[in-house]
Amino acid sequence: MLPSRSYVNISFFQPASFLMIGIPGLEAAHGWISIPFSCMYTAALTGNCLILLAVRRTPRLHQPMYYFLSMLALTDVGLTLSTMPTTLAVLWFDHRLIAFNACLVQMFFLHSFSVVESSVLLAMSFDRFVAISNPLRYVAVLTNNVILRIGLAIVARATVSLFPVPFLLKRLNFCPGKMLLSHSFCFHADVMKRACADITVNILYGLYVVLSTVGVDSLLIVLSYTLILHTVIGLASPKERTRALNTCVSHILAVLVFYIPVIGVSMIHRFGRHLPHIVHVLIAYVYLVVPPVLNPIIYSVKSKPIREAMLRLFYSAFTCGRICAHY
Repeated sequence: MLPSRSYVNISFFQPASFLMIGIPGLEAAHGWISIPFSCMYTAALTGNCLILLAVRRTPRLHQPMYYFLSMLALTDVGLTLSTMPTTLAVLWFDHRLIAFNACLVQMFFLHSFSVVESSVLLAMSFDRFVAISNPLRYVAVLTNNVILRIGLAIVARATVSLFPVPFLLKRLNFCPGKMLLSHSFCFHADVMKRACADITVNILYGLYVVLSTVGVDSLLIVLSYTLILHTVIGLASPKERTRALNTCVSHILAVLVFYIPVIGVSMIHRFGRHLPHIVHVLIAYVYLVVPPVLNPIIYSVKSKPIREAMLRLFYSAFTCGRICAHY
């Protein structure tokens, strides 16, 4: 029995850490490349935190639409913080090592926040449908209690869906010579390809998670807007139709900003293996970094109440700064 145990222990290998890369082929320029990345991360955190503060401090924004917007902003903050430490560590300090368990934790939160963002966008489409199809009962249907339950259901859904993923990876035997990841963060598809084992279960479960979350959400969002268009067409006045559709513009742009990179990442992973590796890396960065940057811009430009609330925050901060400097 002893030789058998010894053989099992030797044959099973789990790395202490993985080695990440930044932008392949541009390692010498990482210092310069870190500048736009730092700006984007700063813009994402600042913009989304401003939305959260604006909604919290402005009583007129205590409405279902802006509560869902706060969920989206909070999700974007979480998604940004999931990738920012390792990405900037690679670009700033060339610190490329990440511990195996830390990699699994980052991967869990990265994918969980992506699922949460998809779910929040679906909830926002439902919000727009209720507001347009039944405006008189809008507040009665989407009460604070209902919104809280939707938020908890979204978090529970993402947690339950992604919880098995780290454990499915920990059971795998990894190759000692394949410790180099393709990004400066941990993707499930990237990590499982470093294994010297049958990863069929991991592939099938990953596909199930994608189809049951992002796939289902995208179909339901399309259904919601089909019903919205049907309702809008039934409105008598062209002015009312335009006004109703204008309330959806910000959400439609947010949906496009999220789902177009998601589709791009999926297509690249499945059909773009012949493309240069740098294309895979850049698409992944667009998928994870760009939506948190653009969402606050979209809503601050298209939503007058949000824009005014954010300007009041800037004015208050500026006034407070002048008073503090005076004393």
